[in-house]
Amino acid sequence: MFNWVAEWVTSVIETLGYPGLTVLVALENIFPPIPSELILPLAGFLTGQNRFSFPLVLVATTLGSLLGALLLYGIGMAAGQRGVRRLFERYGHLALLTPDDLSRAERWFDRYGPVAVFIGRLIPVVRSLVSIPAGYRRMPVGQFLLLTGFGSVLWNGALVTLGWILGENWHQVEDYVGWLQYLVIAALVF
Repeated sequence: MFNWVAEWVTSVIETLGYPGLTVLVALENIFPPIPSELILPLAGFLTGQNRFSFPLVLVATTLGSLLGALLLYGIGMAAGQRGVRRLFERYGHLALLTPDDLSRAERWFDRYGPVAVFIGRLIPVVRSLVSIPAGYRRMPVGQFLLLTGFGSVLWNGALVTLGWILGENWHQVEDYVGWLQYLVIAALVF
């Protein structure tokens, strides 16, 4: 499946350019099985080949992160906690998510509040889910977008940079993402 997804992502990026990156990252935020660890390093590799501009890649991918997160925030706000839980119980399996995943995101948000939105952007799957309780807990949308944008710039920039550095071996970024997450968790503990 990874090869098929990689070919599809490559095709979208090469066909649509920056708007394609925006759409892919928005979809990755909404549907976590689409890995940012594939999209962003590939964009970095293409940037290293002078096919893209690093600042424009960062703008396009951060815009995608904001759009995807804002949609999930809106779903959380519109459906409320019970409505979202029902959606997860019925359809969560389609995105490889369970009601327990939602419960963990909710506890994370309740415990850390605004910090959860920022730090959550740096952790796969959490980056998507934390937007939902932010919506139904009515976090101010301006604060939500600011924290989401800042966290997204850091995550997107790190993965794009790794893809650029690794060049033709950009697909190996997945090997380093675990270490990157450990650094984020260590910084949070510190």
